[in-house]
Amino acid sequence: MFRYTNRTILGVAETLPSLYTWNLNNATSTKDAFKQAVSSLMDNLANIASTGTSLGKFATGSALSPFQAIYALVQCTPDLTMNECSYCLSQAIGEIPQFLDTKRGGRIYMPSCYFRFEIERFYDLTAADTGTTIPSPPSPPPSNDTTTIVNKHNSSRTTIVVSISAVAFAVLFISSCMFIISRMRKPKLKPQKHELTEAEDEITTVKSLQYDFNTIRAATDHFSDANKLGQGGFGAVYKGTLAGGKLIAVKRLSSDSRQGDLEFKNEVLLMANLQHRNLVRLQGFCLEGNERLLTYEFVPNGSLDKFLFDPVTHACLNRETRYNIIEGVARGILYLHQDSRLRIIHRDLKASNILLDAKMNPKIADFGMARLCAVDQIQADTWLLNMQCMVNFQLNQMFSVMVYWFWRF
Repeated sequence: MFRYTNRTILGVAETLPSLYTWNLNNATSTKDAFKQAVSSLMDNLANIASTGTSLGKFATGSALSPFQAIYALVQCTPDLTMNECSYCLSQAIGEIPQFLDTKRGGRIYMPSCYFRFEIERFYDLTAADTGTTIPSPPSPPPSNDTTTIVNKHNSSRTTIVVSISAVAFAVLFISSCMFIISRMRKPKLKPQKHELTEAEDEITTVKSLQYDFNTIRAATDHFSDANKLGQGGFGAVYKGTLAGGKLIAVKRLSSDSRQGDLEFKNEVLLMANLQHRNLVRLQGFCLEGNERLLTYEFVPNGSLDKFLFDPVTHACLNRETRYNIIEGVARGILYLHQDSRLRIIHRDLKASNILLDAKMNPKIADFGMARLCAVDQIQADTWLLNMQCMVNFQLNQMFSVMVYWFWRF
């Protein structure tokens, strides 16, 4: 904290005037549990900060509500005594129900103290951080087979790594061969001058899914940062609310995106024909001028990687939840590879492309790099193309499954 004035302020706990700022979004998890977690965390940090020395009276820490991490920082000016700091922070924290109730984040500034809480960490981790300890499930009793189990697990990892390396090498080698053969046998093609026109013509088959740009812009509050859910390789993703109150996720492709018009068309046409509970459902699209937008169903818990790599939310992934996610992703892959009308290879399966709904059910997302291979596409004059399609399908299918199993372990 930094404060100056033209009067004596040392050793005086002042709570007025005060300033409040808050996150525009409400907590997505159970509100009562979220409020209780915030209250407990703030009280705990206030006790720690008030016992600080004249060199600093502050504390940082984290807590966990259902499927939601909470991070907080509290601070007093170091000239206050323990009782004065405790009093100032208690006054500030007492304003939460009135001004910041169920908000996903907020700040209250007072002359002698300050606090802030958010659902994402906004401070650097230090030795002073007081992260709430999440109880681990009880360890099983010691067994004579422990060493054997560990050795089998390590052996499985080694086998998987070697298998993936071999498959990757085979993919690279065969792809190189196919490229050389195709260059030798295929006549030179004339430049395609109407690529964008062809893409738009094919999209007319799903015209009923097309949104007006102004509708999506209004739903996302002009693509405000407050509604921004994340940033990917092809552009940003925003949360939107349609006029009827329906929540959507909007993928806005950047103008310098690596995903071109054909990739955009590919994702629209693929997703429009895919219906499965473990695939993110396409709600619509927009193609106006330089704007290319995809609208999907809103999945509240975000991507799996946030749960895997966050030390707080990682505790939500108990054994039952993990198996549910593994089974759901496997069902989605099986549908793409075997049960759908067209055989589809995702080609970009990773934790950040697995989204979790409110019940932690997985949904495979981001089909911008997906490819399909029709089973009945057999013509003599396209022998080379079909051979390449068949080989690439088999190898990509195997590679997708191997990557999935490597991630599962």
